[in-house]
Amino acid sequence: MKKYVVLALILTTMIYSCAKKEQGVPTKNVVDYVNPFIGTGGHGHTYPGATSPFGRVQPSPDNGTAGWDWCSGYHITDSIISGFAQLHLSGTGIGDLADVLLMPTNAEKDLTLFGKSRDSLPYTSRFSHNDEEASPGYYRVLLKDPNINVELTANDYVAYHKYIYNTADKPSFIIDLGYAVNWDKPLESQLKLESSQRIVGHRFSTGWAKNQKVFFVIETSSPIIGQRLMGDAPMGISATEVNGVKAGGQFFFNENTDSVEVKIAVSSVSIENAKENLRLQGSPSFGEIREKTRADWSGLLSNISVETPIDSLKTIFYTALYHTQVAPTMFNDLNGEFRMQDDSIAKIDFKMYSSLSLWDIYRAETPLLSIMDPNRLDDMVKSMLVYYDQSGVLPIWVLSGNETGTMPGYHSVSIIAEAIMKGHTDFDIQKAYTAMKETMMGDDRGLKAYKKYGYIPFEVMDQSVSISLEYAYNDWCVAQVAKKLGKDKDYAYFLKRSKAYQNFFDIKSGFLRGKSKDGKHFHEPFDPKASNHIEDTDYTEGNAWQHSWYVLHDVDGLIELHGRKEPFALMVEELFTEDSDLSGHNVSPDISGLIGQYAHGNEPSHHIAYMLNKAGAPWRTQFWVRKILDTQYSTQPDGLSGNEDCGQMSAWYVMSAMGIYPMNPASGEYEIGSPVFEKTTLKLPNGKTFAISAPNTTKENIYVQSVTLNGEPLDKTYIMHGDIMAGGTLEFKMGPEPNKNWAVQNVTK
Repeated sequence: MKKYVVLALILTTMIYSCAKKEQGVPTKNVVDYVNPFIGTGGHGHTYPGATSPFGRVQPSPDNGTAGWDWCSGYHITDSIISGFAQLHLSGTGIGDLADVLLMPTNAEKDLTLFGKSRDSLPYTSRFSHNDEEASPGYYRVLLKDPNINVELTANDYVAYHKYIYNTADKPSFIIDLGYAVNWDKPLESQLKLESSQRIVGHRFSTGWAKNQKVFFVIETSSPIIGQRLMGDAPMGISATEVNGVKAGGQFFFNENTDSVEVKIAVSSVSIENAKENLRLQGSPSFGEIREKTRADWSGLLSNISVETPIDSLKTIFYTALYHTQVAPTMFNDLNGEFRMQDDSIAKIDFKMYSSLSLWDIYRAETPLLSIMDPNRLDDMVKSMLVYYDQSGVLPIWVLSGNETGTMPGYHSVSIIAEAIMKGHTDFDIQKAYTAMKETMMGDDRGLKAYKKYGYIPFEVMDQSVSISLEYAYNDWCVAQVAKKLGKDKDYAYFLKRSKAYQNFFDIKSGFLRGKSKDGKHFHEPFDPKASNHIEDTDYTEGNAWQHSWYVLHDVDGLIELHGRKEPFALMVEELFTEDSDLSGHNVSPDISGLIGQYAHGNEPSHHIAYMLNKAGAPWRTQFWVRKILDTQYSTQPDGLSGNEDCGQMSAWYVMSAMGIYPMNPASGEYEIGSPVFEKTTLKLPNGKTFAISAPNTTKENIYVQSVTLNGEPLDKTYIMHGDIMAGGTLEFKMGPEPNKNWAVQNVTK
């Protein structure tokens, strides 16, 4: 009898579940897995505010605190909000932007204190994280001191604020164009009350971006009935326009106003262009834009679906995928115009991009875009060629149309090569190749010495090893494109230059070390754990342990220098198992996320675990990739182990969690790791799908037993870009013990 009761209960449950589905009980949207607060703690340097995918504007809360962990303007440890600026950086290691700060209030404020440090600002407010909410395209907080609820959303070109005044007195809002933190410094600003519901102005500043010009228009849903303005001196009560280095003002609504919506559009060109951006994209209400942007994010994030019973993994994954689609940011106005660093105005018919953190994003961010959104990658390449037209060299790190020169190498070269080698044709390939070649044949940034010696000697400049290694990879990229285009002499020349890494190899220690001009001496004294940040060092933001593996393009050659594959693999293993002590008089703060001497918190380490595939030890790749996935990412605010860096830190997770990684991006190869999800399905832009199946993957079953591609056994440690874009299925059989026979027979000995 009991078995019939149990059977009845099972049937009842099944019927109830089916009924719930038929009743349309909603399943969780992928957007709901995203937590924008991940990365706002630790050294993640992300912001929690609103943006559309790759949007021009990013309204977000600003604490007003100066310091490295406030590069985005916000850090989870803070309890004060100074306002809500419209432009922000995602996960960078340098702080800038935070332009056009607005802050609602309900009491008259002392304008003479505008543009001061946070402790002197008259309009800051306490807040609690319990009163915060954030999701893709939306942010909300309660400002405790004025008792005002603030909501933010945005579309591609317009930031939307909503202020709910819970305590009526003098409902108003502040504009403080003198507000600045970290590297940003205002040079000139203007505010003008153009009508009862429209304010226009500009803010010119210098900082990381030396020539940043922001023009703006602000439109309110309720009429402004009074204003007080402040420039280099206080203005009269009837003044409607003010100029100064630090212009600001307070704008008042009728005392019975309980809610106001504010729209802000910006332009690098002119107030008229900002108005046009607002006219074309600023019509709907706050609520409509919030829902439209949420839908945009939902559609984008749904292009990759993952199956796992563990919700926390979905949170980490979809938050990471979200962060990969935040930057770079669109920079042109809707009419195609934008400002160059030399103040010339260019006009294009594609999406122009800024916040191009090329040293970071070429590693996994652009390979991910090449799968998800190749047209956007094409527009990024076309953007790089526009900067080349203006300066004569390809860009390095572009912010607000300005070349900042930050980080070694020319990884615009790497990204253009990746696009060309993957078959992209939506840009002038011959021009792109000329730009690549001319850039690498220049004399600046150590290239003159690099060409003369075949490497950069340590006597010539700091970071000589790292810079030379970056150029060697850039050279290999030029060589591959030259070969594809039939330029045999160029191919031979740049391929030879790409062997520059060989000059640094110290056979006694196994490290790549600084070399003298005469080629006979290594830089002494030497400590592989020593790190000095930027100066008095042979390495960039790291040490010999972390940089001796930066040979993406010739792993076999590096293995050969080590003698054979086993000593190489053992030394990589030692990287992960060495103690994490660091030495030096100015240790780089970028060395974080340490597993032994492996530093996942900075990009130079990101490819290293996958090198073990090439060394005949793919099970070691699988072990260490899972170790990184499990320990360096979480659902907490400090869930990123280092700077997000405009998408790269998250792109590493997205690719690695799926089970593939572009160790050498321009090669078109994706190294196989250890997939986290039982199934991942990619909706490709060509209408096809590519599925990665690992039905028995678990925290214990981390080792690949066998792999098939479209039903055929795969006995190599990588698949090609074309395999993915053709659609199909990559299927893994996983287990708790390594299969040391899989995919090792064709590896260098």
